Amino acid sequence: MTNETVSPQLGAIAREDEHVAHNYHPLPVVVESGEGAWVTDIEGRRYLDCLAAYSAVNFGHSHPELVRAATEQLGRITLTSRAFHNDQLGPFVEALARLAGKDMVLPMNTGAEAVESGIKVARAWGYRVKGVAPDRANIIVADGNFHGRTITIVSFSDDADARADFGPFTPGFRSVPYGDAAALEAAIDENTVAVLLEPIQGEAGILVPPSDYLPAVREITERHRVLFIADEIQSGLGRTGATFQCDNAGVVPDLYLLGKALGGGIVPVSAVVGNRDVLGVLQPGQHGSTFGGNPLAAAVGSAVVGMLATGEYQARARMLGERLHASLRRLVGQGVVGLRGVGLWAGIDIDPTLATGRTVCEMLLARGVLAKDTHGATIRLAPPIVVSEEDLDWAVQQLADVLAELRG
Repeated sequence: MTNETVSPQLGAIAREDEHVAHNYHPLPVVVESGEGAWVTDIEGRRYLDCLAAYSAVNFGHSHPELVRAATEQLGRITLTSRAFHNDQLGPFVEALARLAGKDMVLPMNTGAEAVESGIKVARAWGYRVKGVAPDRANIIVADGNFHGRTITIVSFSDDADARADFGPFTPGFRSVPYGDAAALEAAIDENTVAVLLEPIQGEAGILVPPSDYLPAVREITERHRVLFIADEIQSGLGRTGATFQCDNAGVVPDLYLLGKALGGGIVPVSAVVGNRDVLGVLQPGQHGSTFGGNPLAAAVGSAVVGMLATGEYQARARMLGERLHASLRRLVGQGVVGLRGVGLWAGIDIDPTLATGRTVCEMLLARGVLAKDTHGATIRLAPPIVVSEEDLDWAVQQLADVLAELRG
């Protein structure tokens, strides 16, 4: 095949594959632009984005309010480091603390950094406040968790791909079955400083725990004087029809871990949010980030928090989520063997005798829908909250057509 016969898309993919580390297996589409819930590839084809960058694009691509906030700040100053103050950080952390009903914010960049920071804070709190003996602190986590891919985080993952050939691993974690409050309590001892959980396990396939699980975790952690850390990096900031999924469960954790949508799909922004009696354990020099709390990130983050403060996006995710799940339930028995989710977030188990999740996502791609597979035969849908009812219905119909084609 000559260079002249290679399509722009295939050429761009080949160029990327030649020089980028192969730690991802993306679908064969090269996105060039996006607006709202839709993106366009370099050959002009349009796709409905039903992944939203794993919930980082909750408010859609190129949201005018977020673009305006970023553009205005770009013309002023983008980075000072925390060696100095900047005029955007104060308003951002004040607004985010108010949104979460907490006192303090530790600004970081990526979700994994928020998780790592939460672990450090919990250990420091355990030693300095609870009185745990030096270097004896442990943290309870859940089987099937996904909190990131740093060495410490994969140390308590049970995903073989995340762990293979990356040891030795960081000690200090105990994993128990997700959704089992009794097992969680049994794992707690005098050196336990925190329980770290996803209110809904995203990467595991949008696993929603029993309705009494998070309230039980909150009661157990309070009774044992253990911090409850909620990783709301994917589930938070409107995705499940509430500001936080913990709101839906009627619980308030000691620490929220936030990221993804906090940066509006424009810049990486993450945060640990909690009260002064916990986050106040950090003193100057004990933790930091050159880019954490930078003016550009703070300006965008402030705009995101302002949008969420209206409640409009949470209400829209609830309404559209009911529509999405009602439509998807009609596919159970028609090639779908399991369905889970809350709000605009769905995990769909495809009959493994029909196809893998990857195959279904490739067939959806050919029909103009972007989705992502996980764990063999499960696909995930998480469209931007700004998606229209008509576009949402159309996406489900494409899935129905794909399943009909597979069933023959």
